[in-house]
Amino acid sequence: MLRTFIAAAFCGLALPFAAASEPLHLELGVGVIEPLPFAAPTFVAENPGAAEIAQAITQVVAADLAGTGLFREIPSSAFISGVTSFDAPVAYADWKAINAQALVTGAVAATSDGRINVKFRLFDVFSDAPLGDGLQFGGGQGDWRRIAHKVSDQIYARITGESAYFDSRVVFVSESGPKDQRLKRLAIMDYDGANVQYLTDSSTIVLAPRFSPAGDRILYTSFETGFPRIKLMDIATVSARALAELSGNMTFAPRFSPDGGTVVFSLESGGNTDLYSMQLSSGQMTQLTNAPSIETAPSFSPDGSKIVFESDRSGNQQLYIMSASGGEPTRISFGEGRYGTPVWSPRGDMVAFTKQNAGRFHIGVMRTDGSEERLLTASFLDEGPTWAPNGRVIMFTRETPGAGGGAQLFSVDITGRNLRAVTMEGAASDPAWSPLLP
Repeated sequence: MLRTFIAAAFCGLALPFAAASEPLHLELGVGVIEPLPFAAPTFVAENPGAAEIAQAITQVVAADLAGTGLFREIPSSAFISGVTSFDAPVAYADWKAINAQALVTGAVAATSDGRINVKFRLFDVFSDAPLGDGLQFGGGQGDWRRIAHKVSDQIYARITGESAYFDSRVVFVSESGPKDQRLKRLAIMDYDGANVQYLTDSSTIVLAPRFSPAGDRILYTSFETGFPRIKLMDIATVSARALAELSGNMTFAPRFSPDGGTVVFSLESGGNTDLYSMQLSSGQMTQLTNAPSIETAPSFSPDGSKIVFESDRSGNQQLYIMSASGGEPTRISFGEGRYGTPVWSPRGDMVAFTKQNAGRFHIGVMRTDGSEERLLTASFLDEGPTWAPNGRVIMFTRETPGAGGGAQLFSVDITGRNLRAVTMEGAASDPAWSPLLP
């Protein structure tokens, strides 16, 4: 059975195994989840040149799984037996004795032309059987982190039954300098904070980057001219152009449509801010709202039929939903406080938002009809949520108070569990999660 993964020259070979009669499965709900204990012995290096990469891949896979809060890694010091050969029979009794419910084994081979081949198997320890097929990935040695994330994605999906999110990237605003004179530039990184690359310099303020559905382009707001203007960047060439020349008008808060062919954004004219859409192929613009209030932060539903946005038409910031072609909007937020920066979930069932109430900021979620509002965080300043590709995790900016305070990226599960800082150097804000990489 041959499976092909088209990205960085990856290819996957599915090795047939007998499936367990009652496979291991982790149910994800809003209740308390006891992390599933797993063991991940260091992947076997099948030749001397693969030892260092094998260890690094194992560490990334274990960190991916443990970082979800749904899995707990059993330390190697507890192992009764090791794995010295990828093809050796599994000593299930030894893994049961240390209460491992899942076992990940793997092997890495380095080739003379600078490539690596990585294979892995996942075992349901208490069923004494493999869980799904074994897979093999290949790529350049510089792609080892992506390969590790792909292994993690497979393990996560098999055990939880949900789509994964590890092999993805985040674009964000990297910040430096004192709080009152902060320098900002666009940067991109792996979802876990590794492999940071800068896309712009710090000569001008940049805000609110947003990925295209294919993950190959970025929309953002630039103050290069001293006036906020939307720019469109091609990631591969790191070249950017203005979205439109609208002399005298501020444009900001852009977002792609799900098909990538349309951009919705805010445009200020004559002291009033409304939502507009633009077809990228023709430059044709359509005004979507026309009200004496501020309409901003639009976000499409996954099917492209509706837009959620924030507006102060009721007297303070609230959330509204309308047709993607415009028309009368419907208010969906009715709790205490102010609501902003709404983002539609990739699953289509929820909207994430920023809420300000009683001197505190929160990241929250609600159903698209405004029901079942749930606040996930609370702090001095939490804002700007963005969804993981599978709609399970939200990343956002947390700002600390005081002259020495700064911005940092955090993530949280949609249940409110597993709040954690993204490990990275320096201050960062305005994250936007990419789709899964191809």
